[in-house]
Amino acid sequence: MRPFLLTFTLTLIHLLLAAQTSELEEKLFALPDVQFTAMPAAEGLEAAYILKVRQPLDHQHPEKGSFWQRVYLEHAGFDRPTTIVTHGYNVPKDTRYEIAELLEGNQLLVEHRFFGESLPDYMDYTYLTIAQAAADYHHIRELFGTLYPQKWVSTGISKGGQTTIFYRYFYPEDVAVSFPLVAPVNLSVEDQRIYTFLDTVGTDACRKALYDVQTYLLRHREEILPRARWFAKGADLNFTYLTFEEALEYTILEYPFSFWQWGSLCEEIPGPEVGIDSMLSHVLKISDLGFFSDRDILGYASHYYQAGAELGYYGYQTSPFKGLLKALPTNQNPSAVFMPGHAPIPFDGTLTHQVYNWTQTTGKQIAYLYGSADTWSATAVPQSDKVDSAWFFLPDTDHRAARLKNLSDNERERFISVLERWLEMEIE
Repeated sequence: MRPFLLTFTLTLIHLLLAAQTSELEEKLFALPDVQFTAMPAAEGLEAAYILKVRQPLDHQHPEKGSFWQRVYLEHAGFDRPTTIVTHGYNVPKDTRYEIAELLEGNQLLVEHRFFGESLPDYMDYTYLTIAQAAADYHHIRELFGTLYPQKWVSTGISKGGQTTIFYRYFYPEDVAVSFPLVAPVNLSVEDQRIYTFLDTVGTDACRKALYDVQTYLLRHREEILPRARWFAKGADLNFTYLTFEEALEYTILEYPFSFWQWGSLCEEIPGPEVGIDSMLSHVLKISDLGFFSDRDILGYASHYYQAGAELGYYGYQTSPFKGLLKALPTNQNPSAVFMPGHAPIPFDGTLTHQVYNWTQTTGKQIAYLYGSADTWSATAVPQSDKVDSAWFFLPDTDHRAARLKNLSDNERERFISVLERWLEMEIE
């Protein structure tokens, strides 16, 4: 009897899952302007699909055209909460996010407009705005709210975390909770708080060691140039947006920013005794020369447009390197924004200032998570006792490691307690 009962039970489970999958596909078929293709579902999920959702270029004027936005759907159950992931860039594959896993819920991972496969026929950047992107997520929320009536949560990491905040600002009732991770809110195209952070983070000795590496390489310019060119050739890097020498100087100026952002160790900073080859190799492992090549400047053109138009960004102080920079201008701080086609930077910080003030006075039920050693924590949303939100700062933690899984036991308990209160549900 036991083998029979086991077989019967497994068959029943399979039939129930198949029935729900069939029901989901029927519901997906009924959604307007949604295409879907099944993909393998991870353990614990009932089904998964790659979606294409038609979005207007201009949500205020749908007659101006449309594009298809790539979305990954993970289905855990119609009775489960749903997480919408507001990704900031290209999304070539599906990834399950921590809060969706914690809630054992559904997830919609949305590629940002004008990135990856979510492209219009013609790249008119005037439609790449914070408001239009937020409206994309709202449209998806409205579509899939008919399938998933339980509580909704939004989350995103880094630029995706920025997008989470902006989405909540425009559509505060779309979700019950927002969970942006390592999300900066920049107030200028050259946010001065970045300079303050780099001047004060870590110890005096560590900051001096970083500066000494930069000046060493700049003083040995003629020796490092051929070595760096061979590195670029081996990496198949091309330089038409910037000259090679501009890119190399940018790489050296970027070094401290990337050092702290990605969690490098002060004790591993080399001294001059290691020689030019080792010194250059060390810097290129931390500050990628490819970041300033055509590969990334052109590949992230949409990102740079957003940074230059609305999101804000950072620059590089040149005064500490007087007389050492030959390719970059020294009468002003070079910007880290590389506008498509070398267009002028049209920055308007009106909206980011409004959102910043909203986070301090009105925006509620948002759980912010940052790493205190991450360069982007310089422009983190400050804590405010005027709103029902929560802040989690992981000490001595970088951009990559500032995640839910790395919270201390006490902080994780606090996070879950806050989440349970806001969602009005128990989290196991």
